[in-house]
Amino acid sequence: MRLFGTDGVRGLAGEKLTPFVVSRLAMAAGIYFRKRSRTNKILVGKDTRKSGYMIENALVAGLTAAGYNVAQIGPMPTPAIAFLTADMRCDAGIMISASHNPFEDNGIKFFDCDGCKLSVEQEEAIEAIYDDDDAVASAQQTGAGVGSSKRIDDVIGRYIVHIKNSFPRNLTLHGTRIVIDAANGAAYKVAPIVFAELGAELVVLGDEPNGLNINDECGALYPQRLIREVKRLRADMGFALDGDADRLVVVDERGEPIDGDKLIGALAIFLKEDGALSKNACVATLMSNGALDSYLKANGVTLYRASIGDKYVLELMRQNGLNFGGEQSGHIIFGDYAKTGDGLVSALSAAALTLKKGKKASEVFNPFELYPQKQGAIKIGEKKPLEAIDGLNDLLEQTAKEDIRHLVRYSGTEMKLRILLEGADRNALNRRYGELETLIKKSAG
Repeated sequence: MRLFGTDGVRGLAGEKLTPFVVSRLAMAAGIYFRKRSRTNKILVGKDTRKSGYMIENALVAGLTAAGYNVAQIGPMPTPAIAFLTADMRCDAGIMISASHNPFEDNGIKFFDCDGCKLSVEQEEAIEAIYDDDDAVASAQQTGAGVGSSKRIDDVIGRYIVHIKNSFPRNLTLHGTRIVIDAANGAAYKVAPIVFAELGAELVVLGDEPNGLNINDECGALYPQRLIREVKRLRADMGFALDGDADRLVVVDERGEPIDGDKLIGALAIFLKEDGALSKNACVATLMSNGALDSYLKANGVTLYRASIGDKYVLELMRQNGLNFGGEQSGHIIFGDYAKTGDGLVSALSAAALTLKKGKKASEVFNPFELYPQKQGAIKIGEKKPLEAIDGLNDLLEQTAKEDIRHLVRYSGTEMKLRILLEGADRNALNRRYGELETLIKKSAG
């Protein structure tokens, strides 16, 4: 059974993620981490999904059965779990979240003792233990060996202080009108506190989670309500987070969403001008627009491209000694403050940039024009090998001959096949996209 995708384990709660699967996975993870244990403590957090209660209890059961002591901190952003795992000297951290997925899905993300997402090799090692009945059975503790669990409610302050330290001390948000949409998710408490303490004139949306409304026509995937409020209130900018607050969408004062690649480009040059961009280089993914390469190169910044997923961005950052990178989708990593995408750090950095430049968001975050792209996703019932889709390779070769860059891949978190085309001729992009869509839908039945 293949459990891990590109960002942990994710699926329909109660179907893929049953209490049995979760508790066994927790035991497997506990067995793996205890081999390297320093404190025999694991941190567990979650977003606001109703199924989080079921999964949290199953995780705690599995971890304590394997002998681990568990610290439960309730709803907190994914980047908070990464930070607090290291800050509290835990052997590992676990976040219960399906990020931007609808409420009925849920997921489990693991972090090592340094607050970094696990490598593919580490995930495979945990899966191997999961599949080993003898290993799981022999790890079951008895008597004094059984672990304990404790709920901790006061760690939010640590994360707030950490986040605020990413905002320049000589700046204030006083007089800046900001609308923030917390997606009824994990940052519904943290986000308003951070921005209010820094002096912003703040309007908050999506801060009333009920277990079912996370990402429901709100947040980073549905910025329409944020756009309306930014326009209505004549705000200086708006920020939309996703369900676990590791992703950010910025809306300028006109109510226009800022493209993720433009945001990465503007922030990279901002860091360079401040002398804070390590080695004058940064990381994006294969999804990023080619215009980002050109813009950064023209401004003396080298761009590396990673596989899709913020853990691969971080991996490439670490390999090259870099401190900044991100994904077009809004996962942006400021390596000096976070080891995963952090929507709040990104939002504060975006606000700091506009204040230092003394310009409107629409001016600051449109530093270059994007090359034409066409992208979308097709729902599929089976992830058959791409080479098994009859005619796909031939069509992609024809597409490349028209100077169209292409990326066809399966989503690592959903049953979808994603298509990205990029080139100078928009008509050619639309035509080739239509041909690919038709071919794939026919193959998928």
